Amino acid sequence: MKGFRTVGSAQRFLSSFSRISPHFRAPRHQMNATAHRAELATRFQVWDQVTEQAVAV
Repeated sequence: MKGFRTVGSAQRFLSSFSRISPHFRAPRHQMNATAHRAELATRFQVWDQVTEQAVAV
């Protein structure tokens, strides 16, 4: 269970993680390294904005 104490805690983490992880998986095979870095930088900026709003609420 990779360090989770219970099956329920693993399930809660994985259900959230499965919604978040695709945001950071850019289609790497379809772009060069420079474009990939720029895309990830943009995605991290969006993530920072979303998490700041979530913490403020």
